Amino acid sequence: MGTKTRDFFGIASIFIFILTAAIVLTIWAIPLYQWTLQHFDIPQKMGLSFERILENYYALLKYLHFPWIKTLSLPDFPVSVSGAFHFHEVKNLFLLNYALLFLSFSGSFLYLRKLKQIKGFWRLVQPFKLAIFIPFILLLVLAMDFDWMFVMFHQLLFNNDAWLFNAATDPIILVLPQEFFMYCFILAFVLIETSFISSYFYFKKKAIQ
Repeated sequence: MGTKTRDFFGIASIFIFILTAAIVLTIWAIPLYQWTLQHFDIPQKMGLSFERILENYYALLKYLHFPWIKTLSLPDFPVSVSGAFHFHEVKNLFLLNYALLFLSFSGSFLYLRKLKQIKGFWRLVQPFKLAIFIPFILLLVLAMDFDWMFVMFHQLLFNNDAWLFNAATDPIILVLPQEFFMYCFILAFVLIETSFISSYFYFKKKAIQ
C-alpha cells in the first residue's frame, strides 16, 4: 500500500472513529434525557411518573442496541406498524454505527502505531486543523434552522416517511420531544469539536518532538 493510500484510509479511520464514538456517547447520554423530561414537565403532562417514563425509554434503548431483541415492546405505549418499522430502521443504523466504530478503531490503532514508528504524526496536523471548522458550520446551520436540519437529516437517512410519527398511534413520540433531539445534535457536535481540537494540539505537539 502506497503512502498516500495509507494516509487516506488511516485519516479516514480516525475521523470515522471520532464520529461514531460521539454518536455512541450521545445515544447513551441518559442524564440528558432525564433533564429534558424534567425541564419540559413531561411526566406531569403525560400523567406518568418520571420513573415510569424512564422504564419505557430503557426498553426502547435495549431494543435499539441489542441485536437479540427482535421485537419492540414498551410497557406503557402502543407501537404502530409504521412506528415499529421506523424503530427497526433506527436499530439497523445503530448496529451499523457500532460496526463502523470497531472497524475504525482497528484502522486508527494500526495507522497511529505506524506513524509512531516513522515519526509521522505531522501528517495529521493539517487534516485536524481543517476539520475543526466543520462542527462550527453545522452548529451554525442548527442555530439558524433546526427544523430544516432535522427534516434533512431524516430524509438523508430514511427513504420513507415512517419517521413522521402520529401521536395518536405512537404516543411514545410525546415523551421524545424534538428539543431532545436538538440537544443530542448539540452534544454530538461538542464531542466531535472537542475531539478535533484536542487531537490537533496533541498531534502538533507530537510532530515536533
